[in-house]
Amino acid sequence: MTKSKSGLSFLWLSAVTFLLDLSSKYFVVKNFELYESINILPVFNLTYVRNYGAAFSFLADHDGWQKYFFIVLAIAISLMLCYFLAKNQATQKLQNIAYALIIGGALGNMIDRLYHGFVVDFFDFYWDIYHYPVFNVADIAISLGAGLMILDAFKNRHEPEQRTE
Repeated sequence: MTKSKSGLSFLWLSAVTFLLDLSSKYFVVKNFELYESINILPVFNLTYVRNYGAAFSFLADHDGWQKYFFIVLAIAISLMLCYFLAKNQATQKLQNIAYALIIGGALGNMIDRLYHGFVVDFFDFYWDIYHYPVFNVADIAISLGAGLMILDAFKNRHEPEQRTE
């Protein structure tokens, strides 16, 4: 009897996500001044900003405790998702991909917080004077992972068993 592969085999995706995130942030920090913006498309700029909070700068205006909170949260979530990956079969692809993306994104933003004290964001989408909050590769990975988890939940819903009497 052979042991089947676990979802941990998807951690390569976490590593790729993590490296893409950190390398893109490195590029921005080395090549842009803070708040410098380069127009790419009529609705898209690359703009270097610092995010001291979480998504949409949530808690950014606090005294700094949030940095440690988000670091601990990233570690806890990543460990929990690694545990889930270990319990999953490799055939549970959608769920494993979702977990791996979230792990890579969470760790990418965590490293930023540890190294810089903030998260480097640079994707700036806008329409006229309305700008969507600036984000990064890690944020994309986390959002995609969350979306895939939701999709997987709907995909794997089972009909309740019918009772026969």
